[in-house]
Amino acid sequence: MSLSNEQREAPQPQLDQIHLPVMLEPVIELLRDVAVRPGAVIVDATLGMGGHTKALLENFPEVRVIGLDRDLDALTIASKRLAPFADRVTFVHAVYDELHEVLQRLGIDYVDGILFDLGVSSLQLDEADRGFAYAQDAPLDMRMNQSEGQTAAEILSSYSEGELRRIFEKFGEEKLAGRYARAIIAARQEQAITRTSQLVQILSDATPAALRDARHPAKRVFQALRIEVNEELSVLARAIPAAIESLAVHGRIVFLAYHSLEDRMVKREFAALATSSAPAGLPVELPEHKPQLKLLTKGAVLADQREREKNPRSIPVRMRAAERIRPAS
Repeated sequence: MSLSNEQREAPQPQLDQIHLPVMLEPVIELLRDVAVRPGAVIVDATLGMGGHTKALLENFPEVRVIGLDRDLDALTIASKRLAPFADRVTFVHAVYDELHEVLQRLGIDYVDGILFDLGVSSLQLDEADRGFAYAQDAPLDMRMNQSEGQTAAEILSSYSEGELRRIFEKFGEEKLAGRYARAIIAARQEQAITRTSQLVQILSDATPAALRDARHPAKRVFQALRIEVNEELSVLARAIPAAIESLAVHGRIVFLAYHSLEDRMVKREFAALATSSAPAGLPVELPEHKPQLKLLTKGAVLADQREREKNPRSIPVRMRAAERIRPAS
């Protein structure tokens, strides 16, 4: 990936202040067996600021990492942070459901490991003007790739009450979805909703007094808008099977999910591929029916108490990992 002069010269945060990557030690241990292989290639499908990739490159001198991210700002920072390893890392501006096509362009058929650290990155949360955080006033953008797609403000101005209710219920699991949708429709008749502070006020005003102290009224709505803006669940639904197909036999795949919708999708896909597909009563299990995956984690693994205290962003994470044990039929 080549960076423009503007991207190279853009102000960057101090690298020693970059947030700690979540569940770093468990991720490295899960990928250790594949990272020590001669010529090993690992894909960091959600590169962010390169925390997990940096640890892989430092711990395994022979490994090569292909880092994908849809956020050009993240790629710019990661390229600076990983400059000492420039000969072993390839940066690609792409969404992770494009993984198969990226590997084809690079002339790679299969890789030894794949990591997905899903959700919004520390960079995106910490940059107020991106509009991801309800605690900071900012334009309602929420795009991970700011060069394309509709913003959260555009969704709030154009979606019907029913459409807003749907995404709040489906992507935010918000019990007050209908109430909030009606409040947004009424508010936008008076004034365009373009900033996070406006939306927070609308949601706060629409929340029954008895519920205001239970949780922040904007939390689930902001999550739902972010997922809708970036098409996160549809992208993930395409990415999981594509990633597994790109994994070499005895290769490993690791997912870090931050909300239940993502985790359920990973859990279902892993469970299906880790189970025999042989019809009941078949006397002999044919090779094409044998499981494709072996689960490496028992259920979803949580961050330990030490990490949760040190790194609050690890609190909601659910980690699942699997090893591919045979190719597809």
